Amino acid sequence: MGRRRPPTVCGGSHTPAPAPHRALRYLGRQVCTDVVQLPFVSEVAKYNFAPTPAVDAPSSPMTTTTSHVHTTSPHTHSHAAPRASRAPRQPNGPSTLRPQGLGRTLLSFGSHILVPLFLAIGMGLAYLGAFHAPTPHDLPVGIVGQGAATQVFAQTVTDESDGALVTHVVSSTAEAERQVRDRDLAAVYAPTATGATLYVSTAASETTASAAQKIFMPIAYRSHLPFTVQDVVPSGDEDTTGQGLFFLLVALSVGGYASAIAVAAFATRLRPLWTAVTGLATAGVVAGIGILIAGPLYGIITTNRWEIFLFAWMYDAIIVALGVGLHPLLGRWTTPILTMLFVMLNFTSSGGIFQPAFQPGFFAGLNTFWSGAAWLQAAQDLQYFPGASLGRSSLVLALWLAAAVLLCVVVHGLVARRARIAREREVTALEEEEVVAA
Repeated sequence: MGRRRPPTVCGGSHTPAPAPHRALRYLGRQVCTDVVQLPFVSEVAKYNFAPTPAVDAPSSPMTTTTSHVHTTSPHTHSHAAPRASRAPRQPNGPSTLRPQGLGRTLLSFGSHILVPLFLAIGMGLAYLGAFHAPTPHDLPVGIVGQGAATQVFAQTVTDESDGALVTHVVSSTAEAERQVRDRDLAAVYAPTATGATLYVSTAASETTASAAQKIFMPIAYRSHLPFTVQDVVPSGDEDTTGQGLFFLLVALSVGGYASAIAVAAFATRLRPLWTAVTGLATAGVVAGIGILIAGPLYGIITTNRWEIFLFAWMYDAIIVALGVGLHPLLGRWTTPILTMLFVMLNFTSSGGIFQPAFQPGFFAGLNTFWSGAAWLQAAQDLQYFPGASLGRSSLVLALWLAAAVLLCVVVHGLVARRARIAREREVTALEEEEVVAA
């Protein structure tokens, strides 16, 4: 007899399956899976193979799904709704208010902004401190005359000036002209019965001559005397203010310290001899440019051009030597330090705008030994006062040049020694590695 087929489980009812293989039947919207009943099936197996309603998906009144599909690998059935996965947390990136590396950027900016801030503060303190209120103090002037009356008059002028003037008695007008020409006295007042004459020198300082007129003109008017001014040593026709040489000093100084930075940057690549030759040649070129502009081009320098050029060459050589000597020590601070030495303190103490008697004591003291003041005095002597001695100016510039050269020798000697020690250490370390390898 034929063997009866086992019933097919479908939705919990037993209906005979028309085919010997597994089949999917679609009865309405209900899906059934045929399970072949084995001869010996345990209750546990029956329970496992029994259809169960799906609970993972939301139910609807129109659809009921029951599904058990046999696969080669077992799967764990979960009747709990899966938890929504949490989105990964994004790392905190740079924001608009706090960009990445803000601290390092601000620190680098702070180190770079120190140089312009130093220049701004230094320029303001130097120029305003030296020029904001020029008033004479202990200005040497003279009174022409003889006898006790002249002595009393001179003392009265000194007392009434409240420390602004120091009045000397001069025996004659010829002596007055000589002392003004030699720049021993800033001005000499010569009263007579018919008039009063003031001897000044605009070539020495136009501002001092103007100040002397303001001092002695009221005295002459009080005495009802006609007042005249005699310019003993006038400035040139192309230098009506007498300040042309001062502005030449500005050009020499700025060109000098700018060239010093360029020479210092290449000094480490050159031997000391070639560094000295390059520095001297550069200083000579800068000085020559200045003399050509002030001489043939604008006519400010009309006499002794070669002598003024030599002093300008020495002055620029000082600046270049100091730049070469300071650069290994100061690095990028070399430029502001040179600016302080040859701009802030140099122009303000040179006497080119106001003589030391019109400046605060600090700048008046610098005038006695500063390089710019020495060069300007030498240039003025050569241009306007040919009989004046150049000894003091030459001595000051020579001392500055000697100090600058000594600084170069010492600093670059130390740098060379440090480099030699570093090379010896590298060679020693290499030899030790070779010994260990052997």
